[in-house]
Amino acid sequence: MGSNEPGTGVTAISGAVRRLRLLGDFRRLPTVMRLLVLTQLAFNVGFYMVLPYLAAHLVDDLALGGGVVGLVLGLRTFSQQGLFVVGGALADRLGAKPVILAGCLLRVLGFVLLGTAGGLPGVLAGAMLTGFAAALFSPAVESSLAREAGEQQQIGGPARADVFAMFAVSGQIGSVAGPLIGTALLLMDFRLACLAAAGAFVLIGLAHARWLPRRAAPDAGEPMLAGWSEVFGNRRFLAFAAGYSGYLLCYNQLYLALPAELRRATGSQAALGWLFVVASVMVIVGQLPATRWARRIGGGHAIVLGFGLMAAAFLLVALAVVLPPVSGTAALWPAAGLVVLLTGGQMLAVPIAQDLVPRLAGERRLGAHFGVLSSAGGLAVLVGSTAVGVLLDPTVAAPVVPWLVLAVVPTASAVVIGMLARRGVL
Repeated sequence: MGSNEPGTGVTAISGAVRRLRLLGDFRRLPTVMRLLVLTQLAFNVGFYMVLPYLAAHLVDDLALGGGVVGLVLGLRTFSQQGLFVVGGALADRLGAKPVILAGCLLRVLGFVLLGTAGGLPGVLAGAMLTGFAAALFSPAVESSLAREAGEQQQIGGPARADVFAMFAVSGQIGSVAGPLIGTALLLMDFRLACLAAAGAFVLIGLAHARWLPRRAAPDAGEPMLAGWSEVFGNRRFLAFAAGYSGYLLCYNQLYLALPAELRRATGSQAALGWLFVVASVMVIVGQLPATRWARRIGGGHAIVLGFGLMAAAFLLVALAVVLPPVSGTAALWPAAGLVVLLTGGQMLAVPIAQDLVPRLAGERRLGAHFGVLSSAGGLAVLVGSTAVGVLLDPTVAAPVVPWLVLAVVPTASAVVIGMLARRGVL
């Protein structure tokens, strides 16, 4: 009788089976790969304990003006995204382990400075140190994971794209847990939150010092320019990086255009936190199944579909802007659709793209290739978000214009990636 009754029991069992499968896949990973996957969780916990609350600290506690706060946050982002190319090249030349440890040390110093600084110079130094720290360890971690996962895949281990899906889930859990911990600590003091984040990175550094093997650097003894010259001579990779760079600009709109849409539709940003929870739950629950399905339909097709969902997200809001306004809960649906479609596009595209980078690189100079990919996205954000920010001002352009412009970005990316796929590059 029970086997013929549909309902919540079957759904709960199937959900438990999926969770156990994910946990089992993670447990089967070698120790080094488990460490690298969990690193993303720990990094995000430490990061999100402090950074979401930095602007409020600068305004409320240090009485800095809005322009200065924007400068601090902008320099922090530039010191991270803009310098990924440097961190990646250093990982190839020196090896991943020393670069990761240096990144952890710099982030500890950066958080201590942010927590103890009483004026602008100390805050600027702390913000830039935290950014450059990520520029060091992120390409090193990603290239190490790509190399380890590639070797395991060759001997029957999990697909590298699935490992990067676990990496994404781990990071998303950290991005949920971090603000919760930070909020609890901020009830006492911002300085305490900074020191706790610094302590977290001390533990991360010690874990890598203990368990991450020191592999021979791929480019030991070679000039750093040699790595960059190989990357910039790889036309297939550069074409892919140019097409893929639109992803970071699109996803960054959760922090720029989404709040603007909420203000337009509802008059406040009260629902912003809940929409971020929706995005996090989607990744945590659905990332690995989405990646496995994406592998079945083919990497190029999955990335094109992912960018298509991102374009649909912006077109959805553009449609809502030109339609007669609605009130109540219905006013939130365009913003909710934006979050769901953008996150769905990310889930399809990102792990597959991270798996394609080593293939396009010929499994060589992975740090430099991952660094250039991230810096290309950072440049797209710097240029694109500046333009979008201007267009979101209703005195500059009609309300529908920024959303139509944003829809063009993932559409162009999909065209570029689709052309590469048709030519057999991907």
